[in-house]
Amino acid sequence: MLIYNYGLFWRKDWIHWGRGSNAGHLNGMKAGAKTSIPVDFRDQQGVYCLYDESFKLVYVGQAGGKNDQRLFQRLKQHREDAVSERWSRFSWFGIRQVLQSGLLKAEKYTAHPDVGDVLNHIEAILIAAAEPVQNRQGGKFGDHVEQYLQYRDIENVGPDTKDMIRELWASSKK
Repeated sequence: MLIYNYGLFWRKDWIHWGRGSNAGHLNGMKAGAKTSIPVDFRDQQGVYCLYDESFKLVYVGQAGGKNDQRLFQRLKQHREDAVSERWSRFSWFGIRQVLQSGLLKAEKYTAHPDVGDVLNHIEAILIAAAEPVQNRQGGKFGDHVEQYLQYRDIENVGPDTKDMIRELWASSKK
């Protein structure tokens, strides 16, 4: 296997970037899971893509390669660099498995995966990231690759605009 998990089009404004002694997190929930504890992907390694408001791809990068910075660090850097005002969403494709405990598996370097699996994963990443209109069937990650949906930590991030409008509407009807 090359890719073990991924998240598509997560929102920049739903991330708890941290304050004071709280380091922040990059939480996700396994797609389709009825009950699950959030998994923190801040230390994930892999590739990621940044998108603007219209879901246009504006940047592709890697986390955990030569620079040894993990996903959360790279995203945090992009909040202050040349693309800081150009992205609002991101997708990521991780090479570290999630254990039963909800933690990321320790890094280890093993034998190379099968060439067919690698090609399927690279194709799946590109299809998921770019969403080309002619690729109707989607990519082939395989059965062992898990999608994670972004977990919104309302306690640390606060309510979003829809929640605030709903709350105002409900209070105006009383």
